[in-house]
Amino acid sequence: MSTVNRRAFVKGAALLSGMAVLPSRTNADTSLPQKGILISMLPEKLSYLDRFKLAAELGFKGIEMQTIGDAKVADEARDASTKSGVRIHSVMNMDHWKYPLSSDNLQDVKRSVQGMATSLRNAKLWGADTVLLVPGVVNPKTSYRDAYTRSQKVIREQILPLAQELQVVIAIEEVWNKFLLSPLEFVAYVDEFRSPWIKAYFDVGNVVLYGYPQDWIRTLRKRIVKIHLKDFSMDRAKDMFYWKNLGEGDIDWPEVRKALGEIAYSGYVTLEIEGGDATYLKDVSRRVDRFLSGQKPA
Repeated sequence: MSTVNRRAFVKGAALLSGMAVLPSRTNADTSLPQKGILISMLPEKLSYLDRFKLAAELGFKGIEMQTIGDAKVADEARDASTKSGVRIHSVMNMDHWKYPLSSDNLQDVKRSVQGMATSLRNAKLWGADTVLLVPGVVNPKTSYRDAYTRSQKVIREQILPLAQELQVVIAIEEVWNKFLLSPLEFVAYVDEFRSPWIKAYFDVGNVVLYGYPQDWIRTLRKRIVKIHLKDFSMDRAKDMFYWKNLGEGDIDWPEVRKALGEIAYSGYVTLEIEGGDATYLKDVSRRVDRFLSGQKPA
């Protein structure tokens, strides 16, 4: 064996040896996130079954429902999921804005806790594994510190025990509530519960006014259990922003997709944009496919 070939052999052997101890990336490379759609985006004139069937035809694997207090209507949604084969993967709690957990009004807090209890039981009925929760709102009556401590106390004492019993994750979402304004703070808020039943529901669009979604994803990492997709375009000269279809705003979608790949995210990515008819939704579904393939959606 010549000197050159020996060097090549040694170099190749070292490379193979190193590869042998690397963790397998098969799951991260081949397990794509699942496409989901918010129930309110589907035509309301249709029955639940027809809405679920339309979602299936458009290639969506899951639907995020909103809280339903009427037992008969909740059963209708469950049956639509079963018959269509489209999973209800998450529930969007509906009382956290009007009745925030961080309020100093005990009746508002009680109403909010009741809303979460209904949402958690909806999730159990439907086979969903998460309930989205906006934990608090900062406003002139509620300081940032109070929003933080009050919401954690109520969640820990009045909501988490039921979530544990039903085995449904409480997924905390960052929204325009002047609260949890950095990824580091979001990490701390979630981690302080020290519970596998408290995770993060990350909304890609909600942070673009004060951050970069790819940075949040790389910071939150495995805490992320669900993701919302939306897009915005900002006119900084006028201090205005505008809702946009996926890929038509300011988000760097290929970089977001890259970040999701880095954390091996394979859960649901759920559209939360303007709804419309079947033709419009077909185009939206195509845009999500482009995003998942690493391309700009538009």
